[in-house]
Amino acid sequence: MARFDVYAHPDATLRKTTPYLLDVQNSYLDDLATRVVIPMRTGSVLPHRVRDLNPVFAIAGKELVLDTAAMAAFPTALLKRPVENFAHQANTIVNALDTLFGSH
Repeated sequence: MARFDVYAHPDATLRKTTPYLLDVQNSYLDDLATRVVIPMRTGSVLPHRVRDLNPVFAIAGKELVLDTAAMAAFPTALLKRPVENFAHQANTIVNALDTLFGSH
């Protein structure tokens, strides 16, 4: 598993509003039973976004909002094959994390 990999949400019902999960955990912590992920939600779920906290990304032609404040540990076994990697967006993602944790 790699930091900034994107996975399809394993729950088909939740996938309607939260199609993807973004892995933000350091790659060297692969031996843990969980990964820290941030939900990537459809815009209708987060109509009032905070600029730096909720950046927008596109996957498969869909705009998705990073719901940084809703990040959580997720069982590694449920995260299958990554569909995308957002390492090229690392600055934006880390900025969202810094906004949440008060580094700004």
